[in-house]
Amino acid sequence: MKIAVVGATGLVGTKMLEVLAERNFPITDLIPVASEKSVGKEIVFKGKSYKVHSMLDAIASKPHIALFSAGGGTSLEWAPKFAEAGITVIDNSSAWRMDQSKKLVVPEINAHQLTAEDRIIANPNCSTIQMVVALNPLHQKYKIKRVIVSTYQSVTGTGVKAVAQLLNERSGIEGEMAYKYKIDLNVIPQIDVFTDNGYTKEEMKMVNETKKIIGDDSIRVTATTVRIPVMGGHSESVNVEFENEFDIKDIFKILSETKGVVLQDDISNQIYPMPINAHNKDEVFVGRIRRDESQANALNMWIVSDNLRKGAATNAVQIAEYLVAAKLVK
Repeated sequence: MKIAVVGATGLVGTKMLEVLAERNFPITDLIPVASEKSVGKEIVFKGKSYKVHSMLDAIASKPHIALFSAGGGTSLEWAPKFAEAGITVIDNSSAWRMDQSKKLVVPEINAHQLTAEDRIIANPNCSTIQMVVALNPLHQKYKIKRVIVSTYQSVTGTGVKAVAQLLNERSGIEGEMAYKYKIDLNVIPQIDVFTDNGYTKEEMKMVNETKKIIGDDSIRVTATTVRIPVMGGHSESVNVEFENEFDIKDIFKILSETKGVVLQDDISNQIYPMPINAHNKDEVFVGRIRRDESQANALNMWIVSDNLRKGAATNAVQIAEYLVAAKLVK
């Protein structure tokens, strides 16, 4: 099993390598790929050194699967070239997510839709992944009408430059700015650029991707996405309105039995999900579950997950694991 990691030296690419090692993915040959300036450099995987390859060299090596985390422009240019060579691409960028000919996959929800013909598979947005993992089992039982979500997102979602900005500001060091504004001791109510309707691209990703992953265009979603000065994971305040009435005890039971979800809801002991505890974990943590007393058949919940793990690298590796287990790549 040959595996290429495109963008291997970046924040998510590095995390992909970490997750592949931790989960003992069956790799016989690793092909790290990065930009031309990184070609020839070495990375270490499971104690062994590997030289960084160029795109063309990687294609010539014919990996079975290529995990892409190198930005949308790179994915639009190179993913089709990998696919044409018979390589299955799992792409972490936004390039292919809303392409109707491509599957947008969260393994716990819709991996069963994948076939051997799917050569480019889209990995969803980090904030969408954690939300739908928690909401999908509730949708199956009660049918979701509407979701109102406000996010509190880690600087790691922006990348290394944003992490450096936060740490520099905390140390009183002047440095390169990832954001227009100071992030330490601040909250920035903008993630990505604004679109014509006044929402940001990040907010519209949550709207559109939720419908595609769950497979129901009737679900109405509205989002406000916010950057906060934390590392470790994204947090979300989610209000969900169902078509059908529910028993709150059943909500707890369903979530406690949902694969990939960890219920942390013990208010008497002040136990609830927080990014500091979700850091470096693969699960989606759910708590603060309570009935919305202002609206019929509505529920409030708090959802937290490590955006670099389940929100990106781990979800991509789980897709690869499914492809191997289902014998969709050979």
